[in-house]
Amino acid sequence: MKRLIIDCDPGNGIAGANVDDGLALALALAAPEISLELITTVSGNTPGEVGYSVALDFVRRFNASADVARGASSALVEPAAPWRRQLDGKVDSAGLRHLWNDVQAPETVPDVAPLAVQKMGELICNHPGEITLVAIGPLTNVALAMQLYPQMASAVKQIVIMGGAFNVPGYLKDTNFGLDPEAARAVLVSGANIVLVPMDVTTRTMMTHADLDQLAALGNPLADYLVQTIRPWMDFSMQTRQLPGCWIHDVLTVAWLLDPTLATAAEDTVEVSLQGISRGKSFRCGPESLRLSVNVPAPAGAPVTILETVDNARLLALIERNIARYA
Repeated sequence: MKRLIIDCDPGNGIAGANVDDGLALALALAAPEISLELITTVSGNTPGEVGYSVALDFVRRFNASADVARGASSALVEPAAPWRRQLDGKVDSAGLRHLWNDVQAPETVPDVAPLAVQKMGELICNHPGEITLVAIGPLTNVALAMQLYPQMASAVKQIVIMGGAFNVPGYLKDTNFGLDPEAARAVLVSGANIVLVPMDVTTRTMMTHADLDQLAALGNPLADYLVQTIRPWMDFSMQTRQLPGCWIHDVLTVAWLLDPTLATAAEDTVEVSLQGISRGKSFRCGPESLRLSVNVPAPAGAPVTILETVDNARLLALIERNIARYA
């Protein structure tokens, strides 16, 4: 049994927000090999209070046993306003809010104390070598927990991170690392056992309306929730990104834990830029990666595992197989 914390910025049911966090949560909930013990939320894809309401709605809707804790509402350094204008305003600037007309948004919940960092650190440090942390939003909570609990990097079994963009056309940086570059760098050089799932591999994933039709045919509440909340995002993605469906970035983290043969991987050292036009950009900079290393400082951290390719057909089959198991 894999004991999981998922640190996320979910947006299922929120107009203009990505839904891949919700798909990752659903897979973790449905898979019998996983014990989902804690869900922590962070400001990213959605503002902090919105992501918390989505996560709480998910747990209550499916009577999940996982605890839910609200985390950081702002990055360590990065100003939030430009990101919120981009992430929250695009649905209206594109004139596509109507795509969510038939989707009921989660209820607004009362403000609560942000206890995610403490709960994350305590669960990991009280059970050394047992807890896997899946981090699929900005790494603010994780970085803060490592500051508060210095032993966390060695106590965590593994951290599987969706973040980074090395060579993705149109992306100098991805949202997760871009929203909090300082946190991303701190976690990557922490010495923890890290698996990185960058955009380079997640943009090789694809879910289409035909795939959603197959989920709809399962006829269980979890599948129905996914279909209802993913369809408008898929239409939004098709119209704003000219894709045949939508990428399903975050779910690959959980799917890989269930079946590592879904993806190929390599070891390399990763750095995150904190300055200039490249601020938030990730680089593969291990000695074996660089043909020219003049004035390139020695890497600060140890190598991490980086997923490079994915079998999308097998990924979709794994998702459908596990969602079908949900009762």
